[in-house]
Amino acid sequence: MSLRSISSGGARAGHGAAAGADEPGAPLTRAGFEAARARLGVAPVVLWAVMAVEARACGFLPDRRPVILFERHVFHRRTGGRFDADHPGVSHAKPGGYGASGAAQHARLAAALALDRRAALESASWGLGQVMGFNAAPAGFADVEALVAAMHASEDAQLAAMAAFIAARGLAEPLRAGDWTAFARGYNGPAFARNAYDVRLARAAESLAAGPLPDLAVRAAQLRLLYAGLDPGSVDGRMGRRTRAALAAFRLRTGEPEPEARARAFAASDLAALERATRAEAFAMVGGERAA
Repeated sequence: MSLRSISSGGARAGHGAAAGADEPGAPLTRAGFEAARARLGVAPVVLWAVMAVEARACGFLPDRRPVILFERHVFHRRTGGRFDADHPGVSHAKPGGYGASGAAQHARLAAALALDRRAALESASWGLGQVMGFNAAPAGFADVEALVAAMHASEDAQLAAMAAFIAARGLAEPLRAGDWTAFARGYNGPAFARNAYDVRLARAAESLAAGPLPDLAVRAAQLRLLYAGLDPGSVDGRMGRRTRAALAAFRLRTGEPEPEARARAFAASDLAALERATRAEAFAMVGGERAA
């Protein structure tokens, strides 16, 4: 399923410029990160911990579709169970049956979209914060179509939606107090302990606090390397072996001499080159205007 086919409903409200980014799948920026952090009044490590647990700290797949999880039991509830008999893979009274992550979740969503578009979009969790589609209003949107459009636009918009939802649900205070159990109960639901959600959040925060925190420039480069068809490993903002190898491969692709491509340190010019290359590809993918 293409980027345009899900998000074509159009954004009618939500998070201003973040929701109107001019490139689908735009990586998280310092401005976007700081805006969310300031809204909630939390330390940087807290935001990173929530993102690490919810979406493994990355909001997009290599094909620029947002990371999602389709919840068949939510679709069951929102459609009155009328599709259970013929489509048990996407409509079932019991939670579970998720299958593989990544593209497989979009395949499940596509099957549900063919049955009931609104219920399908409302039955998936979206982006860095894995905000459920049915929570569009507390996340700051007029409806689920607007939320989905924003989730396709940028990680800044994804993080803004997460922050808006946390604020609307009164969960900023538990975050500021480091009360992971109270936050987990409000954010993940009463069954949070079943998956040790609070424990995983606490462990992620502890690990991140040991530092250093992810580097947003390195992280943006990693995501763009994925978009370029290369493998930087985890999009974690850390310049590890796989990221260095992927970066060298990209430099060689652009004609840089091999010794320098493999040896020199990561620089702002690398991110700029990746941005130019991947922005052009992004506009071609969605049939939009190519970057100059």
